[in-house]
Amino acid sequence: MQSAPRARRQPAWHMLASEFSEATLNEKGSGEYDPSFVITKLGAKVNRVIVAGLLERLEVRETSNGSTLYQGQMRDPSGLHYFSVGDYASESMRELTLSLVEKTETGEPVLLLMTAKSRWYQTDEGAVYTSLRPEEACEIDAKTYALWLTRASQGTLERMKIHSDSLGAEPTQEGLKASGVPEHMIDGLLLARNHYGEIDTESYTLNVMQALDIAEGRMEAASQPAPAPQAQLDVDSSPGDSSDDDVKDTLVAIISQMDQGDGVDFETVLTNAGARGVDRQVAEAKLDELSNEGTLHEPRFGWFRIVE
Repeated sequence: MQSAPRARRQPAWHMLASEFSEATLNEKGSGEYDPSFVITKLGAKVNRVIVAGLLERLEVRETSNGSTLYQGQMRDPSGLHYFSVGDYASESMRELTLSLVEKTETGEPVLLLMTAKSRWYQTDEGAVYTSLRPEEACEIDAKTYALWLTRASQGTLERMKIHSDSLGAEPTQEGLKASGVPEHMIDGLLLARNHYGEIDTESYTLNVMQALDIAEGRMEAASQPAPAPQAQLDVDSSPGDSSDDDVKDTLVAIISQMDQGDGVDFETVLTNAGARGVDRQVAEAKLDELSNEGTLHEPRFGWFRIVE
């Protein structure tokens, strides 16, 4: 008996977490072997991705059917990827996962690179959340991470330009093709335009800037794994503690480097601080202190600039 044909293997996109995690549109073919896709705001039609970052969490839980599922999160300069590894994973992937669990339990920092299938979950209310199912993964060093950051940043910039160029074209297959949009982006751009409407790409620009800063060594601390949990800073540290000064210096450096004239928004500051190993609550508290001390001011709510 002739077996049913399988869909061809989809190409993998190098993608920062912010673009993937903000996607709320999905597409699933009607056939048994048809691939499913997550469509991003920039028009990427994603079935598989190559992602990297600092492994922040990896926990095991038992499912209702008695199987074991490992759930984790991995941070890059733009945000978080959520992933899960189950009994369905390859033997090599399960073995790696077990070793990573041990490292996270002891607080050992790990930079991870993975190729993964895109996944999505829709709630009863209609909200869509993205996640990843790793196919392959490995630990990497800071140099390899920098190479991945560069590749992912280049991909993001290319999609931003294609998206921008497509806005002046007729929103049809023929219109986008005539305007020079690459064929592999046409379907995704049309779906994204209908679903997301007009989008602001400024946040992606900031994500790329900070990713390239890390890749090029201008944010040296962020190119290394974060310190182990027991070494992270305490939000209740006493005034004058050297860790207080370190956090404040880090926040001031981030704002100084990323301010393009309008200040730096709250979330971008915290994301960068997190990439450098600073706890989010600690960063929030120190931002308040820097504002109260007069080191920072807010030209508009939630945006910070250094007082000259």
